[in-house]
Amino acid sequence: MARKVIGGLIQCGNALNDPGASVLQIRDAMFEKHLPFIEEAGKKGVQILCLQEVFNTPYFCPSQDAKWCDTAEEVPGPTVARLSEYAKKYQMAMVIPVYERVQAGVYYNTAAVVDADGTYLGKYRKNHIPQTNGFWEKYFFKPGNLGYPTFQTRYAKIGVYICYDRHFPEGARLLGLNGAEIVFNPSATVAGLSQYLWKLEQPAHAVANGYYIAASNRVGTEPPWNIGKFYGTSYFCDPRGNMLAVGSEDKDELVVAEMDLDLIEEVRRTWQFYRDRRPETYEDMVKLLP
Repeated sequence: MARKVIGGLIQCGNALNDPGASVLQIRDAMFEKHLPFIEEAGKKGVQILCLQEVFNTPYFCPSQDAKWCDTAEEVPGPTVARLSEYAKKYQMAMVIPVYERVQAGVYYNTAAVVDADGTYLGKYRKNHIPQTNGFWEKYFFKPGNLGYPTFQTRYAKIGVYICYDRHFPEGARLLGLNGAEIVFNPSATVAGLSQYLWKLEQPAHAVANGYYIAASNRVGTEPPWNIGKFYGTSYFCDPRGNMLAVGSEDKDELVVAEMDLDLIEEVRRTWQFYRDRRPETYEDMVKLLP
């Protein structure tokens, strides 16, 4: 029997761009905005759903304002608990990216993974943290310390790579070596310098590793920072690098695709990249060179 999985990606613009609102009001508005799309995914039979990077807040990293730390929470915590009820209701595994608080002053950019019965399976913490104009992430996030885990959901074994991580092939390879059949990349990325890479790098990861990629990105602009337009274009890509479904550049929407996991075996029998690896020659990869 074919192993076919229906995946879903939600791309949304920020719900409340009001400088007079509290960060908790802004957070709650974004959470509520997602609920109809989560319901839509459940009703359409999506089996694994992924939300965008720090889905329930704006992308606040153009600022260096510590007030946004008030939106961080434990993982698992209240947001994961609430969305676990939707996972259970619709028998739909979920990737839930949130701002994680571990203790005072220790925060991570994290994605929780929940199975189709609402069971919390674990989390991934973003490993690669950018620090450049408009993306002051090192101010808010500590680099991840959980490696590159994979999670066996009811429907597929999945991995998570968050936004800027996608520029680093090393972790993408490790997710494949750890058994990922689908790698989800929740993102918040704007038009400009790296847009041309959006449909280049991750299909290359899919081909080099023989797995599916599911990449989500938010849409619209987010005052008061206005660092540019989040260009959406969330997509699913198969192990041959083919696009299965692509979202618009400017609409709040659910992007859905069917993935045939048997294709992974077929592709890897043709392209034996894992067989022909030479890890004993890669020692310099883990040295601080140059």
